[in-house]
Amino acid sequence: MAHQDVADAELAALLARAAGAELLRVRRESGLEGKELGNAGDAAAQEVLAALLAEHRPHDAVLSEEAKDSAVRLSADRVWIIDPLDGTREFSEGRADWAVHVALWEKGELTLGVVAIPGEDLVLSSADTPEVPARDESAPLRLAVSRSRPPAVTEPVRAALDAELMPMGSAGVKIAAVARGQVDAYVHAGGQYEWDSAAPVAFARAAGLHTSRIDGSALVYNGSDPYLPDLVVCRPDLAPRILAAISDYTDGDL
Repeated sequence: MAHQDVADAELAALLARAAGAELLRVRRESGLEGKELGNAGDAAAQEVLAALLAEHRPHDAVLSEEAKDSAVRLSADRVWIIDPLDGTREFSEGRADWAVHVALWEKGELTLGVVAIPGEDLVLSSADTPEVPARDESAPLRLAVSRSRPPAVTEPVRAALDAELMPMGSAGVKIAAVARGQVDAYVHAGGQYEWDSAAPVAFARAAGLHTSRIDGSALVYNGSDPYLPDLVVCRPDLAPRILAAISDYTDGDL
């Protein structure tokens, strides 16, 4: 079978699973701890993803957190946006709430997103998105929040929803948690890059969730500057309340 005959969705899942397996191996066998373990994981996962993309999609451009950026991608029709290890801290602490992100951008739009959560032996793909579970209307709303760096905007949104905060690691894990029905919303305004959200946002969109910037504008990928500092991912019926709460928030410390 020619390499190009491998479907993009199949390849993305293979990439995410292979990087995840390598990360688990590094954590199990390297003998490293803390920051050294995180750095080793970043490098090892990047090597796996880069090699597989070079083999299977040698003519596509790549934007990765762990590789030097190239302006070539700005004129490319196809760009893989990858985060070899999202949630480095959680990975290095032996936790399960870290992820591998593999997204494909084509001619202006995200067309595919795969999020692997190796600690749960889970691979989520926008090509095969399950229905978001129905919410228990008698239960409090749940808002995913960073374990270590909750942004200032969290509190006004929590108050507007009268929600419980659910601390989690990786952005991919938090966004996937909305699609999996584990939480109802994730709002972030503390600084991220395209690779932090591209794959999970593609998955969330395929699941029918609301995805936007905190001002309600569209999340746009493959920009000249990959900085994409804020987002809202939530059940669609909650979006008006969340965006209104953010709009009313005048602290300015977003």
